[in-house]
Amino acid sequence: MNFIFILSILLIFIIGYLYLPEFGKKPKNERLLSVLASPNYKNGSFKNISFTPDLTEGVTYPGVMKEFIFTKKLRMKPEAVLPSEFTDLKNVDPERDFMVWMGHSSYFIQVDCKKILVDPVFSGAASPLSFTTKAFVGSDVYKVEDLPAIDYLFISHDHWDHMDYKTIVALKLKVKKIICGLGVGQHFERWGFEMKIIIEKDWNESFDLDPGFTVNTVSARHFSGRGIKRNQSLWMSYALKTPTTNIFIGGDSGYDSHFAEAGNMFGPFDIAILENGQYDKSWKYIHMMPEDVLKAASELKAKVLLPVHSSKFALANHAWDTPLKTITGLHHDESIKLITPKIGEEIRFKDLSQEYQKWWERVN
Repeated sequence: MNFIFILSILLIFIIGYLYLPEFGKKPKNERLLSVLASPNYKNGSFKNISFTPDLTEGVTYPGVMKEFIFTKKLRMKPEAVLPSEFTDLKNVDPERDFMVWMGHSSYFIQVDCKKILVDPVFSGAASPLSFTTKAFVGSDVYKVEDLPAIDYLFISHDHWDHMDYKTIVALKLKVKKIICGLGVGQHFERWGFEMKIIIEKDWNESFDLDPGFTVNTVSARHFSGRGIKRNQSLWMSYALKTPTTNIFIGGDSGYDSHFAEAGNMFGPFDIAILENGQYDKSWKYIHMMPEDVLKAASELKAKVLLPVHSSKFALANHAWDTPLKTITGLHHDESIKLITPKIGEEIRFKDLSQEYQKWWERVN
């Protein structure tokens, strides 16, 4: 009897916890109808275009858990404070084209006098529990108060390391338009955003943000979810065409044919921002390995490649600096400029002469 009572209390606590605003909300009403009408929503959830197992063939969940818990991992986090720079985004020349990487998959772009923010996570953690998945010391250079008004906020998907509740809520008065995948808008609506500023799209759609600013939505090979039930909202990549620049906003994705398709349809790209980190041979279909990142950049016909998804959170088994070491070691294609800025460093992405240090080599 005591066991049943304790279990009941525990279940009540868990259910109540999952109803906290941080977890967002599943689509309902008109938004649910849009989800149900999507050709990519089947049998109660969104599906990748290609068959996409969570784990690589021959790998099991018990095996992954055993490795994660019992295998000794070295240098998952830097021992020293990460080097960084601070670009004053509020007082920069509004006509200058540049971008700033803010660690992991968060970055700010200023192009053709528009200010763009992608997947912001500034709370110091990539988890609903602030004491877990904490940001590396020195990686949290920016806070919401350091940002100017944002013309376009792009969200690639609703995972905690790409869509941070505390950051998003703090941005409420700064954001003019939100661009996201089907179902993600329900989170924003629950968090008090006006529906009229939310642009929610399926894969393979095209729309204008402002004169000269066109977005083409591109499929990705990943998954979504902030609670127990997965894939109730859509994960997304974007091809953003501005009056002078063509940008590929990659989000999270395993390698697949969509990169070549996007390159043929919307390329070449002046810059491609692609995930390179938190990968593992055991889940290679949902996160790219470094060699896949380089192949994807080539197929996108990118002039510049910015690898992200590293140097802020430890979400995989590799050492914290392995993604940067590996991709710079594999890169030999002189037609693509691989850039490796420090967090906060101003990136003049149209200036192919700008040099970047291998800054991670000076960090333990």
